[in-house]
Amino acid sequence: MNHDHYDNAYIADILKSVKTIALLGASPNPDRPSNGVMGFLLSKGYEVFPVNPGQAGKQILGQTVYAKLADVPQPVDMVDVFRAAEYLDGVVDEAIALEKKPKVIWGQLSVRDDAAAAKAEAAGIKMVMDRCPAIEYPRLIG
Repeated sequence: MNHDHYDNAYIADILKSVKTIALLGASPNPDRPSNGVMGFLLSKGYEVFPVNPGQAGKQILGQTVYAKLADVPQPVDMVDVFRAAEYLDGVVDEAIALEKKPKVIWGQLSVRDDAAAAKAEAAGIKMVMDRCPAIEYPRLIG
């Protein structure tokens, strides 16, 4: 897939079909973008599992934080990545290793690695990169 441009229907379909999201790089700091996006996703009815090894066992926005993707207690539809682009390949490897793979890996603004995306897509996982669901949701869904 060409990740320079996404069809609006592709993004809207993802946002309408996913219900559970693991948010990697979740922060308890309300000034951090990951915290704001997590709050937005929760407000839209998504079930969000924050993942941050430094915060594991604590709560962010009322949700228990997990150390790694494999610790999330149920399969997730989407992994939302708030980590630097150089970590995306490792996130893809973690997602592929899960017993039940997510349908989507979503790299936040500036999070892009085309080789990692190709690996995910070869494993049957959709990729979105350099986009934010808290921007795309209001734009495409309302």
